[in-house]
Amino acid sequence: MANILYDARKIKVYEALQALCQAAGESADWGNTLWSGLLGDGALMEEMVYYLEHHCFLGTVCVEGYTLIDLFVFEMDIYNLIADSGKNTESCNKEAMVLRAFWAMLDMKRDPVRFKKRLSDGFGMDKYL
Repeated sequence: MANILYDARKIKVYEALQALCQAAGESADWGNTLWSGLLGDGALMEEMVYYLEHHCFLGTVCVEGYTLIDLFVFEMDIYNLIADSGKNTESCNKEAMVLRAFWAMLDMKRDPVRFKKRLSDGFGMDKYL
């Protein structure tokens, strides 16, 4: 039993992530999948901790020239296109956009070429619906 390490910080981050998922309307299972990705990526986990503490992005993780800030803006653009509003309104759930930016960064790390193409292709008719 002397070799067991208990890191309460990760439990607090997990609980905060689940609360963020609930506020964003995402399921606990969706949050668990995102959590698994964060556990496997120390730099992205650091970004999440920073976001939870400061409610803004640290901006240190960069893949193919894109940061979480870029992916957040991309997610906002998708929302604006789908909502057909031209801007992010009060009804826009910004917490959902943050979580989707983290999800997108995990995707981008797995397949940067495909995801970079998606970012550079622009928005076509019903492309991202």
